[in-house]
Amino acid sequence: MKKIVLITTLFMAHFSTVSYAEEELLDEIVAVVEEGVILRSELDRAVSNITNQLKASGTQLPPKSILDQQVLERLITEEIQLQQADLAGVRISEAEIDAALSEVASKNNLNLQQMQMAIENDGMSFADFRNDMRKELKTEKIRNGLANQEVKVSEQEIDLFLADNQLSQFEVRLGHILIQLSPDAKQEELAQAKTKVDKIYKELENGTDFAQLATKYSAGQKALEGGDLGWRPSSELPTLFSDQIKSMKVGEFTHPVRSQSGLHILKLTDKREQETQMIDQVEARHILIQNSELVTPAQGMEIINEVYKRIQDGEDFAKLAEEKSDDVNSAALGGELGWFQPNEFGPRFGDIVNKLDDQEISSPFQTQAGWHIVQKLGERKNDISDKIKRTQARRAIHTRKMNEQIESWLTEIRGEAFVDIRI
Repeated sequence: MKKIVLITTLFMAHFSTVSYAEEELLDEIVAVVEEGVILRSELDRAVSNITNQLKASGTQLPPKSILDQQVLERLITEEIQLQQADLAGVRISEAEIDAALSEVASKNNLNLQQMQMAIENDGMSFADFRNDMRKELKTEKIRNGLANQEVKVSEQEIDLFLADNQLSQFEVRLGHILIQLSPDAKQEELAQAKTKVDKIYKELENGTDFAQLATKYSAGQKALEGGDLGWRPSSELPTLFSDQIKSMKVGEFTHPVRSQSGLHILKLTDKREQETQMIDQVEARHILIQNSELVTPAQGMEIINEVYKRIQDGEDFAKLAEEKSDDVNSAALGGELGWFQPNEFGPRFGDIVNKLDDQEISSPFQTQAGWHIVQKLGERKNDISDKIKRTQARRAIHTRKMNEQIESWLTEIRGEAFVDIRI
C-alpha cells in the first residue's frame, strides 16, 4: 500500500464492498443485521484493508480473531446507519460523490485521474472505492441530519461560553478508548466494563502502546485508526473530554471516566496553538441614494451627482448625509458605518473603499442598493470581532453537542437493532 494508505485514512476506513455476482450467491453470511446481511467476503476485504493501514501506520496488529471482531462490529454499525438512511429517504447524488472524491484527491496533491490510478495500482477497485464514498456520505448525512434536529444553541449558552473564556486558542490531538455500555446498563454489565477498562488502564501504565490497545478493545468510531480522533479545537470537544485534558501534558492519559455511552480513556497525543485570527477592517461613512419605485436609477444618479458637487464645493459630508442619505441607520450618525470588513456591504462597495486613502472621498458609484458616495476614515488589522467570536462560540457549542448526540444515537441504534453474529 502506497498512496492509497494516505487516501483511505482520510475517511472512516473505507471498505471494499462485495459484488453480488451470481457466483457469490453462496458466500457465507457472517452477520444478519435487521433486513440486511454481511458476507464473509465483505469482512475479509475489510480486514485486509485495515491490516494494511495498521501496518503502514506502524501500529502493532491485534490477534486476527480480535481484529475480525472489531472490523465486523464496524460493518454492523455502518449497515444499521445505511438502513436508517434508506428509511429516512437519504439519497447521495453522483455530483456529491464526485465532489468528495475530488476533495480527497486534492488533499493528497493529486487530480481525480491520478488518484484512480493510485488506487488501482494498489490492487483495489476504484468502483468499490467510489461506492465506499457513497456509503460514507450517506451515513454522515443521516447522522448529522438526526443530530441537527435535536441540537439547539441559545444566546444564553453563548454568553456563558464566552464569559468562561472557552473559545479555544489551541487544538488538541486525542487518542480515545471506549468501553461501551448500553443506556440502561445493569450492575453486572457495569462491573464487567469496569474490570475491562481497569485492565486496559493497567496495560497503559505498564507501557503498552495506546493505539494497539484502542485497536484491540475500543468500541469508539475511530478504534481501527488506533483511537486517533485527529486534530480538533478543544472548545469543540465534548465537555467531559475538554474538562479532562485541561491540566494534561502531551503524552499523558486519563483515568477511566464515565459517560452515557460508556467508559473512556483519553490520551493527549499532541497540542498546538491556533493562529490568532486577524481581520482587515475599515472605518468609513457614506451617503446612499436608494433605488425605489419613486426614484429610478437615472434619477438617483442625478441626485448623487448633485450631492457630490456640493461636497466638492466644501459642504460638510456629515450634514449632507443627515439631509440626503436614504440609509436610515447611518444618516443620523452623519453617514458613519463604524468599523467593518470591506466586503461586508458587497464586493463592489468593498472594492471601492479598499482603493481609497484615509480621508479620501470616492466619486459616485452604483451597487444593487443604489448610488453611493463613501469616505474612508481609516483601516486596521483587528483580532476577531465580538460578532465573529459569537459565531465561533455558537459553532463550537453546536459541534460539541452534535458529537455528543451522534455518539448517543449510535449507541442507541446499535443496542436496539436485531443482530445475529454467525462466527
